[in-house]
Amino acid sequence: MPGIGFDCPTKAFIAGEWRPAETGQVFDVRDPATGDVIARVADCSAADAQAAVDAAHEAQSQWASKPAGERSVILRKWRDLMVEEADRLARILTLENGKPLTEARGEILYGASYFEWFAEEAKRIYGETIPSPAADKRILVIRQPVGVCAAITPWNFPNAMLARKVAAALAAGCTMVAKPAEDTPLSALAMAALGERAGLPAGVFNVVPTTAPADIGEVLTTSDRVRKVTFTGSTNTGRTLMRQSTGTIKKVSMELGGNAPFIVFEDADLEKAADGLMASKFRNAGQTCVCANRVFVHASVMDRFAGIVRSKVAALKIAPGLEEGAQIGPLINSQAVRKVEALVNSAAEAGASIVQGGTRHEAGELFYAPTVLSNVSHDMEIAREEIFGPVVPLISFETESDVIAAANDTVYGLAAYAFTNDLGRAFRVSEGLEYGMVAINDGALSNAAAPFGGVKQSGLGREGSSHGLDDYLELKYILLGGLGG
Repeated sequence: MPGIGFDCPTKAFIAGEWRPAETGQVFDVRDPATGDVIARVADCSAADAQAAVDAAHEAQSQWASKPAGERSVILRKWRDLMVEEADRLARILTLENGKPLTEARGEILYGASYFEWFAEEAKRIYGETIPSPAADKRILVIRQPVGVCAAITPWNFPNAMLARKVAAALAAGCTMVAKPAEDTPLSALAMAALGERAGLPAGVFNVVPTTAPADIGEVLTTSDRVRKVTFTGSTNTGRTLMRQSTGTIKKVSMELGGNAPFIVFEDADLEKAADGLMASKFRNAGQTCVCANRVFVHASVMDRFAGIVRSKVAALKIAPGLEEGAQIGPLINSQAVRKVEALVNSAAEAGASIVQGGTRHEAGELFYAPTVLSNVSHDMEIAREEIFGPVVPLISFETESDVIAAANDTVYGLAAYAFTNDLGRAFRVSEGLEYGMVAINDGALSNAAAPFGGVKQSGLGREGSSHGLDDYLELKYILLGGLGG
């Protein structure tokens, strides 16, 4: 087993202890670029998940009663350790996920920014007073932590997606049990090790890696000790988790699938629009929920824009993530490759033209060549499904109203992008698009200060920003009577 070249925890982290799975079982974590086994990790069972829930429950009251300033100090130290260890964490991430090392390091720093943000927000959980209808009464409203939270996180951003959940939950005074994706458990375990070094009390943060996500998920969603479930992943899995959570009336926040439109109007700066598309589409080889999925281009500029994009795509370096200059790494697993391959082939059979790529790449079994398709129609499967791969489907449009209608013709509503130099159009389009996030003249929209989340079947709740604490807090109304002289 080649390994990762340095120490990284491989056991579960429960009640402040590094434990083997209750069954003693382990599972292999593989480098998607080579197929090599890089680690063998504890394969947790439902019993381990229950132990983690019990540990979080035991720690909850003490953590919630800790002054906000003390929680803030721990979160800030956690952030500092992530920045200090960014190179090591990035290497772990690249080895288990496959993304280029420069992207991985960017993700680590992005994740750290949420710890910095919520370390400050922890001290700003304000209450309010409400004018009373009687002179001898006072009405107070306070905000208290919801309690034990469960986080189920994806493989595509294994550090950042967990960071923005755990930082918010702990800032609010909640404890947490995290179940990372089985493809990428090491980033979560490495994060837990840094939290331990930062001074987290035992049981406040727990990590249970597993190859039996349904078993663990059932424990987390049905336990009456877990008060909230937060999930990032597919819409279908989100539906299942929501159904399972209804029996105990849990709070849920869901960041689910997307089908992001990327709209290029005839008045746009085409070079900047192409750069924005490259930034949006090809991060993590197109395996992001907010990446451009349908690229709508005004008919009058389609040929010019397609030519610019094709030349930029052709120049991308496809290589294992640790190789110098790598820009496109492997897809996460063989199932992901087969899905992308099937969508491209289906589009070609339906009349789309492959102008760049369209095949697997010689760099390795899980590499797919960055691809550009022209003559795509909105009714093709590739325009209806989330691609999750390095494929640009170009769709022509004629009018502003038509493209807004086409962009909104989906059950998803996470992120959208539009490029235009018309200020009035920028407002009309951003307000007309049925999406939780809209970027105008920019291909990257996520940051810790902004509320991240979608509408329709792309999810519930928001992460990041001052609103990011809301789903981890409950309002309590207190009436003080008998205050008359």
